[in-house]
Amino acid sequence: MAALATVNDPEIRRPITELDMVKSVDISPEGAVRVAIFLTVSGCPMKDTITRDVTGAVSKVGGVTGVSVEMDVMSQEQRKTLQTKLRGNKGPEKEIPFSQPGSLTRVFAVASGKGGVGKSSVTVNLAAAMAMNGLKVGVVDADIYGHSIPRMLGVSERPVKVEDMIMPPVAHDIKVISVGMFKPEGNTPVVWRGPMLDRALHQFLADVYWGDLDVLLMDLPPGTGDIAISVAQRMPSAELLVVTTPQQAAAEVAERAGSIAVQTHQQIAGVIENMSWLPCPHCDERISVFGEGGGQTVADALTRTLGARVPLLGQVPIDMRLREGGDEGKPLVITDPDAPAALELNRIAAGLSKKSGSLKGLQLGISPTRGR
Repeated sequence: MAALATVNDPEIRRPITELDMVKSVDISPEGAVRVAIFLTVSGCPMKDTITRDVTGAVSKVGGVTGVSVEMDVMSQEQRKTLQTKLRGNKGPEKEIPFSQPGSLTRVFAVASGKGGVGKSSVTVNLAAAMAMNGLKVGVVDADIYGHSIPRMLGVSERPVKVEDMIMPPVAHDIKVISVGMFKPEGNTPVVWRGPMLDRALHQFLADVYWGDLDVLLMDLPPGTGDIAISVAQRMPSAELLVVTTPQQAAAEVAERAGSIAVQTHQQIAGVIENMSWLPCPHCDERISVFGEGGGQTVADALTRTLGARVPLLGQVPIDMRLREGGDEGKPLVITDPDAPAALELNRIAAGLSKKSGSLKGLQLGISPTRGR
């Protein structure tokens, strides 16, 4: 049982012994071990991973001569018990954990004024960089119409449903959810209006089992439409990260996207300038393909509008490997951490990770006492 306690459920990320997934363990006099495991649902896509991990863990126990793993499926009552355990005995109420006063998860809503500035690439690589630094990270692909996060993280499996909870797939130690995981096969467009978009966002935040996250990144659609408004209403503590390019035309649009914080009373964590420059392949010069200064222009304009300093967090250079990594589901910060773009993204991620969140609204667990 001590060996089995080292095996985590791949989706819930907690020991299978703690989740009551071990049905039985039989040991023969010759040292052959037969382990029966309860799967949360029939046809669980992670059963091969569980079989491999259980076999590997038990095989290391002294005296074991062989391991066989059998699978069974939890009953409805067992799934309800698991659901209650994961929700901290709060029952089936559907609340957004990140919007609660005691939440310690920092939420970053990654926004842009227009499409094509590399917002999703920045989101994915920031998430991967934070996960590599030991943080527990989740990503919500809130760009319902233009969802691309699953491909960029190399996620192909669908979420697993346990009662009315959704277990998000995990890639590169990042929990991720996207509407693209629920669509039929093929590149079918999503044709939804405002109320359905809001409902989808709420499900992503409340119905998905995220566990104890350090950071949640939300990849928003471009502009200031329904999703941006829903995020502000449902997640008022979310901090905006504004992504732009150096081009002045793009900067003007990005400024409008960031200015929504004035109306929603959100904080802006800062501005990230993507595609800042291209390293010359023949010399050490930097080629300003999309002009210069757009990121600083946005940061300065938002500082004036909000009356509080909005920093330019970094300038990410153009790198073909960044695009290739997105197509292949392998973030650049993982595959080539020494690339100039990866170094800058790692630096930005480290800076965001170090910033301490506000204590406003948190219950500090102290009470006044009278002097004697």
